[in-house]
Amino acid sequence: MSSQYSIFPAGRHRPASLVLALAIAGLTSLTLTACGNDEKPAAPMVEQAKSELDPLEVMISPEMASNFKIAAVTQTELASVQEIAGRIEANERKVTRIGAVVTGRVTEVLAEVGDHVKSGQALARVASPELTSAQLAYMRASATATLAERSVERARQLIAADVIGSAELQRRESEVQIARAELRAAGDQLKLMGLSGDALTRLRGQGSVAPAAAIAASSAGIVIERQVSQGQVAQPGDPLFTVADLSSVWVVGALPEQMARSVQVGQGVQVDVPALGLTVEDPPIAGKIIYVGDTVSAQTRTVAIRTQVDNKDLALKPQMLASMRIQGAMEKVLAIPAVAVVRENDRDHVYVKKAENHYRLTPVDLGVTSGGQRPVLKGLSEGTEIVVEGAFHLNNERKRAELE
Repeated sequence: MSSQYSIFPAGRHRPASLVLALAIAGLTSLTLTACGNDEKPAAPMVEQAKSELDPLEVMISPEMASNFKIAAVTQTELASVQEIAGRIEANERKVTRIGAVVTGRVTEVLAEVGDHVKSGQALARVASPELTSAQLAYMRASATATLAERSVERARQLIAADVIGSAELQRRESEVQIARAELRAAGDQLKLMGLSGDALTRLRGQGSVAPAAAIAASSAGIVIERQVSQGQVAQPGDPLFTVADLSSVWVVGALPEQMARSVQVGQGVQVDVPALGLTVEDPPIAGKIIYVGDTVSAQTRTVAIRTQVDNKDLALKPQMLASMRIQGAMEKVLAIPAVAVVRENDRDHVYVKKAENHYRLTPVDLGVTSGGQRPVLKGLSEGTEIVVEGAFHLNNERKRAELE
């Protein structure tokens, strides 16, 4: 077939120049073909390896390695910490519920919710027929006591004149003691009704009857509740005002029954109140457990616990939400630095070293932070090497590589 297309007759030799030209042309063709294959160079081996990585794995260049610190998981002495939800409540030992002691109509309301009041300060005034009757009884007792005292003076004069005997003087002196006791009792009754000492003095000296009695604060504090309005008929025992001293408050929580045995009165508690927006630089709110319930709630299967904390600046307000971290005894546990933890998909993760500059995002179960360390519950064993510094940036590098 080749002779069919040849330009030279069969048996004739080709010129040497032509053979050389054909060889050069063939070499040129091979060169062009080779150049065409080199238009897309093969990817570097590192890039090829990265493309084959699991989405949870990341490889970094040797230049970036100095940005991350690797350490082995070890056991550390930590105080066990239990965290439960709680809320702020007023200290019930410093809460006073105040009401009227007589039936009457409220003529004036003098205090509102949020007012700071002093002990003895009038919160409202009540007009009552009982008050009027009690004042009249006090005036009669005062008059009787005055007559009895004068009778004793006359008896002493008569004894001096040898007109009466000593028995009569003794009888009159006993009547004075009884009259004075009745006067004191009538005065105490009016004080309970809200009449002041000055009003009693005017009543005894001038006969001036007070038209209304004051409902007075029995202790200093803040009015946190008012259940009375002007014109309302108040009954004895009705709680009209609630006054609380909020300089110290309670933090109340519910402890699961399984954890109740590990908590005792006197244990230290650290309280976190999200509404305050405290930072790590702010001093923590600390207290001690003052009460652990003796019974378990049938509905929630929890035991009530309570701690007391100072609240001098009144920043803690009743019904604020809080969390309580209860510190237990020191024990040796497997733990990792809190800064090594990466939060991903609502779970805790760490970066475990697989090879040089090769790491994998691994889910773990961890306990509550204590002293900058988090105890390992599940997912890591002692001696496993993890990233303890720079985990957040390593996670960003993994996400960036995944997008590429």
